[in-house]
Amino acid sequence: MPVLCLITNPTDSELDPVLAAAVVQETGGELNWLDHGIACEIIEPESTEALNLARQVIGTAKVDAVLVPTEGRRKPILIADMDSTMINEECIDELAAALGIKDQVADITDRTMRGELDFAAALDTRVALLKGLERKVIEEVRRERITLAPGGRALIQTMKAYGAYTALVSGGFTYFADFFAKRIGFDEAVANVLEFDGDRLTGTVAKPIVDKATKRERLIALASERNVPLNRTMAVGDGANDLEMIAIAGFGVALHAKPAVAAQADIRIDHGDLTALLYLQGYTDEDIVR
Repeated sequence: MPVLCLITNPTDSELDPVLAAAVVQETGGELNWLDHGIACEIIEPESTEALNLARQVIGTAKVDAVLVPTEGRRKPILIADMDSTMINEECIDELAAALGIKDQVADITDRTMRGELDFAAALDTRVALLKGLERKVIEEVRRERITLAPGGRALIQTMKAYGAYTALVSGGFTYFADFFAKRIGFDEAVANVLEFDGDRLTGTVAKPIVDKATKRERLIALASERNVPLNRTMAVGDGANDLEMIAIAGFGVALHAKPAVAAQADIRIDHGDLTALLYLQGYTDEDIVR
Protein backbone atom coordinates (compact mmCIF):
# COMPACT_ATOMS: atom_id res chain seq x y z
CA MET A 1 0.00 0.00 0.00
CA PRO A 2 1.22 3.53 -0.69
CA VAL A 3 2.18 6.32 1.68
CA LEU A 4 1.76 9.98 0.80
CA CYS A 5 4.56 12.13 2.22
CA LEU A 6 4.30 15.89 2.77
CA ILE A 7 7.65 17.59 3.38
CA THR A 8 8.73 21.21 3.73
CA ASN A 9 11.99 23.07 4.26
CA PRO A 10 12.97 22.84 7.96
CA THR A 11 14.18 26.46 7.98
CA ASP A 12 11.11 27.88 6.22
CA SER A 13 8.21 25.61 7.10
CA GLU A 14 4.88 26.04 5.37
CA LEU A 15 3.47 22.70 6.57
CA ASP A 16 1.11 22.95 9.53
CA PRO A 17 -1.65 20.77 11.00
CA VAL A 18 -4.32 22.73 9.13
CA LEU A 19 -2.75 22.07 5.72
CA ALA A 20 -2.03 18.43 6.57
CA ALA A 21 -5.64 17.92 7.70
CA ALA A 22 -6.91 19.55 4.51
CA VAL A 23 -4.92 17.08 2.43
CA VAL A 24 -6.23 14.13 4.46
CA GLN A 25 -9.77 15.44 3.96
CA GLU A 26 -9.28 15.11 0.21
CA THR A 27 -7.21 11.94 0.02
CA GLY A 28 -8.39 9.86 2.98
CA GLY A 29 -5.93 7.81 5.00
CA GLU A 30 -4.28 8.08 8.40
CA LEU A 31 -2.11 11.08 9.27
CA ASN A 32 1.18 10.45 11.06
CA TRP A 33 3.74 13.16 11.82
CA LEU A 34 7.36 12.18 11.20
CA ASP A 35 8.70 15.56 12.34
CA HIS A 36 6.04 17.98 13.54
CA GLY A 37 5.75 20.98 11.23
CA ILE A 38 8.38 19.56 8.85
CA ALA A 39 7.21 16.20 7.51
CA CYS A 40 4.20 13.94 7.78
CA GLU A 41 2.90 10.83 6.08
CA ILE A 42 -0.62 9.87 5.15
CA ILE A 43 -0.84 6.11 5.41
CA GLU A 44 -2.93 4.25 2.85
CA PRO A 45 -4.70 7.21 1.22
CA GLU A 46 -8.05 6.08 -0.13
CA SER A 47 -8.07 8.10 -3.34
CA THR A 48 -6.32 6.75 -6.44
CA GLU A 49 -5.54 10.39 -7.26
CA ALA A 50 -3.98 11.15 -3.87
CA LEU A 51 -0.83 12.80 -5.23
CA ASN A 52 -2.66 15.14 -7.59
CA LEU A 53 -5.24 15.99 -4.95
CA ALA A 54 -2.50 16.75 -2.41
CA ARG A 55 -0.74 19.07 -4.83
CA GLN A 56 -4.00 20.87 -5.55
CA VAL A 57 -4.58 21.45 -1.83
CA ILE A 58 -0.97 22.54 -1.29
CA GLY A 59 -1.19 25.07 -4.12
CA THR A 60 1.65 27.59 -3.90
CA ALA A 61 2.76 26.57 -0.40
CA LYS A 62 6.39 25.43 -0.29
CA VAL A 63 5.55 21.81 0.49
CA ASP A 64 6.60 18.73 -1.47
CA ALA A 65 4.16 15.87 -1.98
CA VAL A 66 5.50 12.41 -2.83
CA LEU A 67 3.75 9.04 -3.08
CA VAL A 68 5.93 6.06 -2.16
CA PRO A 69 5.27 2.35 -1.57
CA THR A 70 5.53 0.99 1.95
CA GLU A 71 7.28 -2.23 0.93
CA GLY A 72 11.07 -1.89 0.94
CA ARG A 73 10.77 1.74 1.93
CA ARG A 74 14.09 1.99 3.77
CA LYS A 75 16.96 1.71 1.33
CA PRO A 76 20.29 -0.01 2.14
CA ILE A 77 22.16 1.78 -0.69
CA LEU A 78 22.33 5.49 -1.49
CA ILE A 79 24.25 6.98 -4.41
CA ALA A 80 24.45 10.77 -4.58
CA ASP A 81 25.66 13.49 -6.90
CA MET A 82 27.93 16.12 -5.36
CA ASP A 83 27.73 19.56 -7.02
CA SER A 84 24.46 21.38 -6.29
CA THR A 85 23.28 18.28 -4.42
CA MET A 86 25.52 17.41 -1.45
CA ILE A 87 27.23 20.80 -1.72
CA ASN A 88 25.58 24.07 -2.67
CA GLU A 89 27.97 25.07 -5.42
CA GLU A 90 29.31 23.84 -8.77
CA CYS A 91 33.03 23.43 -8.03
CA ILE A 92 34.17 24.09 -11.57
CA ASP A 93 32.32 27.42 -11.59
CA GLU A 94 34.05 28.45 -8.37
CA LEU A 95 37.45 27.52 -9.83
CA ALA A 96 36.59 29.65 -12.84
CA ALA A 97 35.70 32.53 -10.52
CA ALA A 98 39.27 32.49 -9.23
CA LEU A 99 40.36 33.24 -12.81
CA GLY A 100 37.68 35.85 -13.40
CA ILE A 101 35.77 33.73 -15.94
CA LYS A 102 32.93 32.39 -13.82
CA ASP A 103 30.12 33.66 -16.04
CA GLN A 104 31.61 32.02 -19.12
CA VAL A 105 32.08 28.66 -17.42
CA ALA A 106 28.84 28.78 -15.41
CA ASP A 107 26.84 29.26 -18.60
CA ILE A 108 28.33 26.05 -20.03
CA THR A 109 27.70 24.25 -16.73
CA ASP A 110 24.08 25.35 -16.63
CA ARG A 111 23.41 24.28 -20.21
CA THR A 112 25.08 20.94 -19.53
CA MET A 113 23.01 20.28 -16.43
CA ARG A 114 19.86 21.04 -18.44
CA GLY A 115 20.96 18.39 -20.93
CA GLU A 116 21.60 20.81 -23.78
CA LEU A 117 25.31 19.98 -24.19
CA ASP A 118 27.30 16.74 -24.29
CA PHE A 119 28.74 16.25 -20.82
CA ALA A 120 32.19 14.99 -21.82
CA ALA A 121 32.77 17.69 -24.41
CA ALA A 122 31.54 20.41 -22.07
CA LEU A 123 33.79 19.14 -19.30
CA ASP A 124 36.85 19.20 -21.56
CA THR A 125 35.96 22.72 -22.71
CA ARG A 126 35.59 24.06 -19.19
CA VAL A 127 38.68 22.33 -17.78
CA ALA A 128 40.77 23.70 -20.67
CA LEU A 129 39.80 27.20 -19.56
CA LEU A 130 41.30 26.46 -16.12
CA LYS A 131 44.78 25.74 -17.49
CA GLY A 132 47.50 27.22 -15.31
CA LEU A 133 45.41 27.48 -12.14
CA GLU A 134 47.63 26.87 -9.11
CA ARG A 135 47.03 24.05 -6.64
CA LYS A 136 47.05 26.48 -3.72
CA VAL A 137 44.22 28.44 -5.34
CA ILE A 138 42.19 25.24 -5.74
CA GLU A 139 42.74 24.56 -2.05
CA GLU A 140 41.56 28.09 -1.22
CA VAL A 141 38.42 27.59 -3.30
CA ARG A 142 37.71 24.29 -1.56
CA ARG A 143 38.22 25.86 1.84
CA GLU A 144 36.49 29.21 1.34
CA ARG A 145 33.90 28.93 -1.43
CA ILE A 146 32.29 25.51 -1.02
CA THR A 147 29.50 24.90 1.50
CA LEU A 148 27.69 21.72 2.52
CA ALA A 149 24.05 21.44 1.48
CA PRO A 150 21.60 21.49 4.41
CA GLY A 151 20.66 18.10 5.77
CA GLY A 152 23.38 16.21 3.93
CA ARG A 153 25.38 15.02 6.89
CA ALA A 154 22.20 14.01 8.76
CA LEU A 155 21.09 12.02 5.69
CA ILE A 156 24.34 10.10 5.38
CA GLN A 157 24.99 9.57 9.09
CA THR A 158 21.42 8.38 9.70
CA MET A 159 21.36 5.94 6.80
CA LYS A 160 24.75 4.57 7.84
CA ALA A 161 23.57 4.22 11.44
CA TYR A 162 20.80 1.96 10.14
CA GLY A 163 23.17 -0.12 8.02
CA ALA A 164 23.10 1.56 4.61
CA TYR A 165 26.07 1.95 2.26
CA THR A 166 26.57 5.42 0.78
CA ALA A 167 28.48 6.48 -2.32
CA LEU A 168 29.28 9.94 -3.66
CA VAL A 169 29.63 9.65 -7.44
CA SER A 170 30.38 12.95 -9.12
CA GLY A 171 31.08 14.33 -12.55
CA GLY A 172 33.17 16.86 -10.65
CA PHE A 173 36.67 16.35 -9.31
CA THR A 174 38.35 14.09 -6.76
CA TYR A 175 40.03 17.16 -5.28
CA PHE A 176 36.61 18.08 -3.91
CA ALA A 177 34.75 14.76 -3.83
CA ASP A 178 37.30 12.93 -1.69
CA PHE A 179 37.47 15.83 0.76
CA PHE A 180 33.74 16.41 1.15
CA ALA A 181 32.84 12.72 1.11
CA LYS A 182 35.04 12.32 4.18
CA ARG A 183 33.55 15.37 5.90
CA ILE A 184 29.98 14.24 5.25
CA GLY A 185 30.66 10.58 6.03
CA PHE A 186 30.22 8.74 2.72
CA ASP A 187 31.65 5.23 2.45
CA GLU A 188 33.23 5.95 -0.94
CA ALA A 189 33.74 8.68 -3.53
CA VAL A 190 34.16 8.47 -7.30
CA ALA A 191 34.97 11.52 -9.42
CA ASN A 192 37.11 12.90 -12.23
CA VAL A 193 40.84 13.48 -11.79
CA LEU A 194 42.29 16.87 -12.70
CA GLU A 195 45.76 16.64 -14.23
CA PHE A 196 48.67 18.78 -13.04
CA ASP A 197 52.03 19.84 -14.37
CA GLY A 198 53.84 20.49 -11.13
CA ASP A 199 51.50 22.69 -9.12
CA ARG A 200 49.44 24.01 -12.03
CA LEU A 201 46.52 22.54 -13.92
CA THR A 202 47.31 21.28 -17.40
CA GLY A 203 43.79 22.06 -18.57
CA THR A 204 42.98 18.38 -18.99
CA VAL A 205 41.13 15.70 -17.05
CA ALA A 206 42.12 12.03 -16.87
CA LYS A 207 40.16 9.62 -19.05
CA PRO A 208 37.80 7.86 -18.91
CA ILE A 209 35.64 10.51 -17.33
CA VAL A 210 32.94 9.99 -14.74
CA ASP A 211 29.67 10.69 -16.54
CA LYS A 212 26.03 9.61 -16.47
CA ALA A 213 26.94 6.09 -17.59
CA THR A 214 29.52 5.79 -14.80
CA LYS A 215 26.94 6.79 -12.22
CA ARG A 216 24.44 4.26 -13.52
CA GLU A 217 27.06 1.51 -13.69
CA ARG A 218 28.31 2.21 -10.17
CA LEU A 219 24.78 1.91 -8.80
CA ILE A 220 24.27 -1.39 -10.59
CA ALA A 221 27.66 -2.66 -9.36
CA LEU A 222 26.97 -1.65 -5.76
CA ALA A 223 23.62 -3.39 -5.81
CA SER A 224 25.26 -6.54 -7.17
CA GLU A 225 28.19 -6.41 -4.74
CA ARG A 226 25.88 -6.05 -1.77
CA ASN A 227 23.19 -8.42 -3.05
CA VAL A 228 20.55 -5.70 -3.02
CA PRO A 229 17.88 -5.46 -5.74
CA LEU A 230 17.82 -2.15 -7.60
CA ASN A 231 14.37 -1.38 -6.24
CA ARG A 232 15.95 -1.24 -2.77
CA THR A 233 18.37 1.55 -3.77
CA MET A 234 18.11 5.34 -3.70
CA ALA A 235 19.77 7.87 -6.01
CA VAL A 236 19.72 11.66 -5.77
CA GLY A 237 20.93 14.40 -8.09
CA ASP A 238 19.95 17.59 -9.86
CA GLY A 239 21.33 17.50 -13.39
CA ALA A 240 20.91 15.71 -16.69
CA ASN A 241 23.94 13.51 -16.00
CA ASP A 242 22.08 12.10 -12.98
CA LEU A 243 19.01 10.95 -14.87
CA GLU A 244 20.23 7.45 -15.71
CA MET A 245 20.94 6.52 -12.09
CA ILE A 246 17.73 8.23 -10.95
CA ALA A 247 15.76 6.23 -13.51
CA ILE A 248 16.89 2.80 -12.30
CA ALA A 249 16.94 3.39 -8.53
CA GLY A 250 14.04 2.28 -6.37
CA PHE A 251 13.73 5.84 -5.12
CA GLY A 252 15.14 8.16 -7.81
CA VAL A 253 15.10 11.69 -6.42
CA ALA A 254 15.51 14.94 -8.35
CA LEU A 255 16.54 17.45 -5.69
CA HIS A 256 16.09 21.14 -6.50
CA ALA A 257 16.65 20.02 -10.07
CA LYS A 258 16.44 21.68 -13.46
CA PRO A 259 12.80 21.56 -14.67
CA ALA A 260 13.58 19.10 -17.48
CA VAL A 261 15.29 16.79 -14.96
CA ALA A 262 12.56 17.06 -12.33
CA ALA A 263 9.93 16.27 -14.95
CA GLN A 264 11.57 12.91 -15.70
CA ALA A 265 12.11 11.77 -12.11
CA ASP A 266 9.57 9.71 -10.18
CA ILE A 267 10.34 11.71 -7.04
CA ARG A 268 11.00 15.44 -6.97
CA ILE A 269 11.95 17.50 -3.96
CA ASP A 270 11.68 21.19 -4.75
CA HIS A 271 11.47 22.68 -1.26
CA GLY A 272 12.80 20.29 1.39
CA ASP A 273 16.49 19.83 2.13
CA LEU A 274 18.40 16.53 2.07
CA THR A 275 16.62 15.28 5.20
CA ALA A 276 13.60 14.91 2.91
CA LEU A 277 15.21 11.68 1.69
CA LEU A 278 15.00 10.33 5.24
CA TYR A 279 11.34 11.21 5.65
CA LEU A 280 10.59 9.50 2.32
CA GLN A 281 11.98 6.35 3.91
CA GLY A 282 9.82 6.73 7.00
CA TYR A 283 12.52 7.95 9.39
CA THR A 284 11.21 10.16 12.20
CA ASP A 285 12.84 13.12 13.88
CA GLU A 286 13.91 10.83 16.76
CA ASP A 287 15.70 8.51 14.31
CA ILE A 288 17.80 11.19 12.66
CA VAL A 289 21.48 11.47 13.60
CA ARG A 290 22.28 15.17 13.72
